[in-house]
Amino acid sequence: MDLGLRGRTALVCASTGGLGRATAEALAAEGARVVISGRRAEMAEQLAASLPDAVAAPCDVTTPGAAGELVESARAALGAELDIAVLNGPGPRPATATEIDADDLRAAMESLLVFQQSLVAQVLPGMRERRWGRILSVGSSGVLEPIGGLVLSNVGRSALAAYVKSLASEVAADGVTVNMLLPGRIDTDRVQSLDAARAEREGRAPAEVAAAAATLIPAGRYGTPAEFGAVAAFLCSESAAYVTGSAVRCDGGMLHHL
Repeated sequence: MDLGLRGRTALVCASTGGLGRATAEALAAEGARVVISGRRAEMAEQLAASLPDAVAAPCDVTTPGAAGELVESARAALGAELDIAVLNGPGPRPATATEIDADDLRAAMESLLVFQQSLVAQVLPGMRERRWGRILSVGSSGVLEPIGGLVLSNVGRSALAAYVKSLASEVAADGVTVNMLLPGRIDTDRVQSLDAARAEREGRAPAEVAAAAATLIPAGRYGTPAEFGAVAAFLCSESAAYVTGSAVRCDGGMLHHL
């Protein structure tokens, strides 16, 4: 299937690794011009150089004013406006509801909602004017079924989901789609670190923790980043023009409800 992405411009936030990188690679494989972003400037440059048509725009999404600076850098590097914005960022530290304080919540909302809204505000006017745009937020299965020990992620990403759903209704008639992609247990460094932390707490080997977690997934395994990236590329495509306001799961059937 031709996804109609050749020549489209895409900014993928936090794309030097994990789900962001997989998304950037999938978009690039479909012919999109991709901006690689992340705190690790050298890694951003290396990944951009390895893709067919990509540029690097290093950025730390946790710094004030980062969204505006990133969009300006992306436009300058591409010499063009952005057609696609993939909202992604580092997950907050693991914590339970009784372990957090107000400062923790503020920090989580800054990195998981405020930055994303600020970035959307920069790119949305042009998308609406051109009557074509794709905004895709990388969420978490915790949006639909809160994950134990990850309350900051659960809260921040759920707030982002509410914003994304509200925005989708407002811009659908302008040819702009807004969706959220919810990964389950995808085999990334982040998931591996969470498994390792649990293994240490419980006195088990990380491989044992991962194997036990896989038994709870109907597919019987963790997903691969490439599988996630393929779904992300579709949601950013011309073919997905009638998909908006949706939370799409990529979880191997892990969640137990429709």
